[in-house]
Amino acid sequence: MNATAVPKSRARNWLEGVTLSAIFQGLPTFAGAVLLLKLVGAHEIVGEPFGAAIFVALASLFHALVMPSLGPRFPKFFKNYEPHFFDASLSFDEKLAQWRAQPKTSLQLVTEVTMLSLLAVAVVSVG
Repeated sequence: MNATAVPKSRARNWLEGVTLSAIFQGLPTFAGAVLLLKLVGAHEIVGEPFGAAIFVALASLFHALVMPSLGPRFPKFFKNYEPHFFDASLSFDEKLAQWRAQPKTSLQLVTEVTMLSLLAVAVVSVG
């Protein structure tokens, strides 16, 4: 059976890339930042109702919106830019699979899990 791939629209590809960047790169980074702010007692963001959640959501979204334009231009400064997330020839699942198959991804995920775990324990311990 000959199946021809339907070309993916530019908007859909962009949305997939932004979604993956926000969830897998922005969210852990800014969740860690919020835990650090809570740990040091900076109540400007974490002291307000839903302040931490709003900060994490907006910062992750901003990060994901900026990465497709600045990541390829300045790879030295934006080392977490993932070109697979914005590859129009890949499906959503293939983008995630290609990203997970890279050795640096495993190291990144282990580092983030360890950091977030330690920060969460510290925040709960301090009160």
